[in-house]
This record gives sequence, C-alpha cells and structure tokens, in this order.
Amino acid sequence: MEAAQAALRDGFHQYTRPAGHPALAQVLARRYSRHLHRDVAPMEEVAVTVGASQALYLTLQALLNPGEEVLLLEPAFDLYYGQIRLAGGVAVPVPLSVDGAVWSLDIAALEASVTERTKLLVLNSPHNPTGKTFSADEMEAIAALVRRHPNLRVISDEVYKYTVYAGEPHTHFAALPGMFDRTVTLSSAGKTFSITGWQAGWCVGPAELIKPIQLLLPFVQFCVSTPMQEALARVLDLADEPYDGHPSYYAWLTDMYRRKRGILESGLRRAGLVAMEGQGGFFLMADTSALTVPDEYLSEKTPAAPDGVTRDWALCRWLAKEAGVIAIPASPFFSPANKRLGANYVRFAFCKADETLIEAAARIEALAARQ
Repeated sequence: MEAAQAALRDGFHQYTRPAGHPALAQVLARRYSRHLHRDVAPMEEVAVTVGASQALYLTLQALLNPGEEVLLLEPAFDLYYGQIRLAGGVAVPVPLSVDGAVWSLDIAALEASVTERTKLLVLNSPHNPTGKTFSADEMEAIAALVRRHPNLRVISDEVYKYTVYAGEPHTHFAALPGMFDRTVTLSSAGKTFSITGWQAGWCVGPAELIKPIQLLLPFVQFCVSTPMQEALARVLDLADEPYDGHPSYYAWLTDMYRRKRGILESGLRRAGLVAMEGQGGFFLMADTSALTVPDEYLSEKTPAAPDGVTRDWALCRWLAKEAGVIAIPASPFFSPANKRLGANYVRFAFCKADETLIEAAARIEALAARQ
C-alpha cells in the first residue's frame, strides 16, 4: 500500500508500455534470471498482464489453434477448461493418482494421453485445488516427457510459488534442462501480497512464445494499471529484506500459511475429515467420506442442477446452511467424465484470520457430532 501511494504521489498516472511497464519488466527479468539460471531479456521475454488469468488467456489464444489438445492434470483449476474452449482447443484430462491422503503424478497416464494433436500441457505447482507441490523427481519426469515430444509446449502456472510451506522447495519448471525454450511461465503478485484486486500478472519465456502474447496485449487491454506496476517494481525486491523476525517477507508468508493450515487441519480431523496432503498454496482438500449428508440435501434440485446435485455440492450446501461454513465442492475441478472422482472431496481456504479458522472448524465438528 505504501509503494502504491508513493507511485501515485510520484505521478504515474498515464498509459505505460502495453507489454509491461519498463521498470516492472526489468525487475521481473532480473528476478527470473536468478530463478531460471539464465539471462532473461526484459523487453523480449516478459509480458505484463491483467492478472495471471489474462496471462493464461493470452497464452492460450497466442499458442493454441482450433482443435489442438491441452493436457490438464485433474483435479484442475476450473478456469482452465473455459479458457481452453475460448481458444478453440480441447481439454484432455489426466487424473492425479490418489494413495490415501497423497496426490501423485501418474506419468504413464500422462504419456498415454499425448496424441498428434497435443499442443500444450498446463502444469500448476503449487497446485490449485489440492495444494500439492510437484516434487523435483515429478518435474523431471514431466520434462523428460516433453523432450520426447518435440511439438509439446508447457504453460507453467506458478502463482503460488512463494507459499510452499512443506516438503521440497518450489521448482521452476523452465529452469530444468531444455525447458526454457518450451515453456511460458505464468505468475502474479496477487496471492503473494494479498492484493488480488490489483490484477497484475505476467508471462516469462522465450521471445518466440512471448512475442505473440505481447502483440495481443494492446487489443485486449492497452496496459495494466501503471501505478500498480510501478508499485510492484519497487516492492518485489523489498520483500527479500528481513520482515517481522523472518529472513524475508516471503519466509514470513510461508511460515504464516504453515501455521494456518495446521489450525484448520487439526479442526477438520476432530470432525472426522481426512486432510489430504498439501505443501503449498492456501487451499486444503479434505476427504469427507466419514460424513453422512442428510437425504434432503442429496435429493435437492436447483435451477442450476434440475436433476439433482452431486454429493460434494450437497455436502457444501449442508455446511453452508446448517453450520454457516462455506467450502467449495470438488467436482467442478474435474471434467464431466471424471466428476465422480470429486464426489467425496471439498476444498477449504485457510487464507483467513486464525479466529475464523478456529470457529469454522468448531462449527463443522459440532455439525458432525449431531449425526
């Protein structure tokens, strides 16, 4: 907020460069040069967008031709499906395997899903909705698959990269051998600084893949808000400095989310839910099989679901109406053919005040005790 106010006072009120405010493009290039272990050119290999959602939209529009296929690891962020359709593409779902409370990459299933029409793979780590962070071994297995298929490109969605609070550190997929030239890396500042309303995201990658995105930008939004970009140019490096007793703001952030997940997880377990493993982001997927959803919710019909709701939707309506707790059903994160895989899962967000998490868990526990 202080950086934004300073940018406004300093007069950053006019249009800036459509492909990205020069000051921010230079900061991003410098930072990603460290992340990716190569020199990133600020004017040719960075594009600043209206949030990561627009970064994804423009990348798909620029790189995808009608009828080409996009591999999605399911469950997947529901925005992906609609944006692939808007670009004329076909989403090809590849479910993650589940062993107990652990989500894992099924590399054989992923390989088997590649066809002559496959153009893109969307890789999201840390992963929404599961909170899974793909391990270095899983990332290398994906990179090996990409090397075997010369026409395949990768969209690496890394908006939660500064929220890895458990397991291995975040792996920048484009930093793996040979992957920079095959990858568009997407990220944003919204989740990192709790400023989702600022709507500032970016794409980083080789000029061959970034140039088409830069050319599209002025046709959809002449530029991202100039004062917001100037503020981020000042803040991204500032956050590397010590903050509130931690080595950096980023370290403080991961410690905070580690603690908040622990609060929610312990409460859900007391209610009989199984907290699925997660290492990043601020979502917790829970297996709700132990809860019995009342029949009146399972048989309920709504204008959006005239034939009746799925179990996960019914459970979330039950939680909302009876306990005043809002959770997200898992089935929208699956393609129609795989919606059954989400029947017992719901997604909780723990980017809330500690008091809110404690109260929510207590309400769920009380509701479960009434069964």
